[in-house]
Amino acid sequence: MRLFLLATIAVVFVPALASAADARPNILLILADDQGWGDLGLNGNTNLRTPHLDSLAKNGARFERFFVQPVCAPTRAELLTGRWHPRGGVHGVSTGAERLDLDERTIAEAFRAAGYATGCFGKWHNGSQYPYHPNGRGFEEYYGFTSGHWGEYFDPPLDHNGQPIRGRGYITDDLTERAMAFLGKNATAGKPSFCYLAYNTPHSPMQVPARYWQRFENTALHLRGGKNEDIGHTRAALAMCENIDANVGRLLEFLCKNKIDHNTIFIYLSDNGPNGPRWNGGMKGIKGSTDEGGVRSPLFIRWPVKIRPGIVITPIAAAIDLYPTLLDLAGIARIGNKPFDGISLAPWLLGKDAPIPDRVLFQHWAGKVSARNQRFRLDAAGQLFDLANDPGQQRNIAAEHPEIARHLAAAVARWKREVLSELPKPDRRPFPVGFAEFPRTVLPARDGVPHGGVKRSAPAPNCSFFTHWTKSEDRMTWEIEVHTTGRYEAILHYTCPQSDVGSVVELSLGKVKWTGTITEAHDPPLRGKEQDRVPRRGESYVKDFRPLSLGTAELPAGQATLTLQATKTASTQVADVRAVEIILKK
Repeated sequence: MRLFLLATIAVVFVPALASAADARPNILLILADDQGWGDLGLNGNTNLRTPHLDSLAKNGARFERFFVQPVCAPTRAELLTGRWHPRGGVHGVSTGAERLDLDERTIAEAFRAAGYATGCFGKWHNGSQYPYHPNGRGFEEYYGFTSGHWGEYFDPPLDHNGQPIRGRGYITDDLTERAMAFLGKNATAGKPSFCYLAYNTPHSPMQVPARYWQRFENTALHLRGGKNEDIGHTRAALAMCENIDANVGRLLEFLCKNKIDHNTIFIYLSDNGPNGPRWNGGMKGIKGSTDEGGVRSPLFIRWPVKIRPGIVITPIAAAIDLYPTLLDLAGIARIGNKPFDGISLAPWLLGKDAPIPDRVLFQHWAGKVSARNQRFRLDAAGQLFDLANDPGQQRNIAAEHPEIARHLAAAVARWKREVLSELPKPDRRPFPVGFAEFPRTVLPARDGVPHGGVKRSAPAPNCSFFTHWTKSEDRMTWEIEVHTTGRYEAILHYTCPQSDVGSVVELSLGKVKWTGTITEAHDPPLRGKEQDRVPRRGESYVKDFRPLSLGTAELPAGQATLTLQATKTASTQVADVRAVEIILKK
């Protein structure tokens, strides 16, 4: 069977100058967060306008059936490594489960070794503490946040190469500005760029600038999400998608203005299905589901000097394919020797008459695994569906096609045995501390464990803080591994009202102890609600925390439990805690 490339629009393809065609291409890889396949005008959604995203498909290649994982961190790990996420230890979205094993080599390392400038802007979500941090995974430049979600999108606190910084304006606009500055700087220097722009929208909380929200606030929508659709949430998500589209337009204009558009490979995809029931082409499933609607993503790849406009690529493909594909397109050698699970899509992108491989793709979350071949999906319950004719997975046809059902079931069993079994059970990886090249380590509440009466500020850990710390027996712990023997300063990031000032806190690691007294009140209000377009669904509100140095102490290298507790409670509570910071001193 052969691949058919279908031209969707009549565009005259003009070959670029030989010098541009022969130069090493820039890579601009954009990953949206919780944008469904159906959140695009090109795919038939009449509720919103996405002209710039649509233009990527019309002026490049569009993949008909492209698949990711049901949630954020696993997809990101597969994109970075070309390997199924369990192989890299990624099995969750918070409390350390999102970390990509340190022996996995990333696409950024390969491009950096080839002489590219490498930058990551936005949501990382594959580990926070160095060397899990982006700066330890091949990215020279990082600006964004490493958590799975963030609590505020306007002027938010962010991370710039391991140091705290305050963002400027709406986060998606700000990330775009940073990416353009990175691309422009390297273009001026004559150096190719690998730019990973990881937007964190339309992930909740549902915050978006007024000019986008106003277009949807009172607009009648064509609702297709069923009885559980939250129209307010849908309005906000669509507004956020239009903001993404506007930023894609800014990027396209920037590339053209700076004369680097012809030799820039522009890739666009999302990390999972929509974050709520809404129009999604009639497919079953949303984010978190291993059904078709939870894992089908748009994928557009535009490269004017090489990829003819308007082609539709029909073989199934997945996030694991992007690493080998970009290596082939750019002529870059990979780093590391672990085998890819993905394949290169370059032959089809470049118009070669390549056969459609007989392959099976797997989607996994929370122990559930589904399998997809070119036409059929075997769901996590063992039911078989013909996706060409039944996108809603309404009719189980396993009895009509027993050989296909058995083949896919055997493939799932093999994948569980050979891939899923690689996940740590339990996950005992400590959080690393104390690298000379990255001396500041932040241990946020999401990575700690509350004990006694201590609670998180919200059900979702990612942007939470510890609260309800009232008794001497209450404590918070982090499992850490000190990399370098040396002197370390410990800093507590706290809030405390005036009425509770005076508590004495102790941070201990084995026999080593830091102590300090909370002598200054710091009780700022919670933020976020004033910017939310609809009520939050589990994310914490945020506030500014005050640093309190607990002094310095000598730490030996090795693994141990870091414990925070109070030796004296002045009044009704000790403090709320956002993080503990451990800094290796020179």
